[in-house]
Amino acid sequence: MSLAIGQHWPYPFWIAHRGAGHLAPENTMAAFELGARYGYRMFECDVKLSADAQAFLLHDQTLTRTTNHAQALGADSDPLAAAHDWTLLSTLDAGSWLGQAFAGERLPLLETLARWCLQHDRMLNIEIKPTPGHGQITGRVVANQAAALWKDATVPPLLTSFDTQALEAAGQAQPDLPRGLLLSRLPSDWVDTAKNLGCVAVVLDHVLYTAEVMAQAKNAGLRCLTYTVNEASEVERLQALGIDGIVTDRVDLFKPDSATAQA
Repeated sequence: MSLAIGQHWPYPFWIAHRGAGHLAPENTMAAFELGARYGYRMFECDVKLSADAQAFLLHDQTLTRTTNHAQALGADSDPLAAAHDWTLLSTLDAGSWLGQAFAGERLPLLETLARWCLQHDRMLNIEIKPTPGHGQITGRVVANQAAALWKDATVPPLLTSFDTQALEAAGQAQPDLPRGLLLSRLPSDWVDTAKNLGCVAVVLDHVLYTAEVMAQAKNAGLRCLTYTVNEASEVERLQALGIDGIVTDRVDLFKPDSATAQA
């Protein structure tokens, strides 16, 4: 399942952000199922650990924005997701915040999404999203679980993170799983950091890409992905630069077969 720098890139050009996270509750099975109905073959999701080290999907550090935490557990309950065991987290409503049509939607385990992806021939970009201070354990647990779940798959998941400790731990635990460094800014050593972590890709905020930045990454043998692109004019600009993959919220706007990455 290993993927070396410079090797053929097996992933599609278009990646649906958090499933179809603007049209259905982000990081829930409803969002991934909707994205699939729009024809998307690859999805991005955010994974963190519960207090009992279960890998589950959630973007925020807290439960406040996308669950009924306060109503279900009381206003005095700790809103930090990592403070609760999976037994409790699994009972929360993660859909009503976006509309009553999604009432009762649950936070999924990584395992649940993985099995759905494998059953429906979909690919996954797993963003390792550790609670601050838990980068190493989160990276290790997520990588080990991903390796086990995709052990017989032709295309492995792509593990990405802003947290370098998480990426380092993931690489130590499962060196054959491909990794990408997420960046919202470009420190002077960004290329060296990606290479030292054994990454095969960088995933940059789309505003960071220029011809020079693209050339730096490509000259280092790194694939170039970007987030989160929702405007057609920006897609055109990035395609002209040679982008390899785009993460988008607009599954309803961009057809997933409208562009392909360069082999």
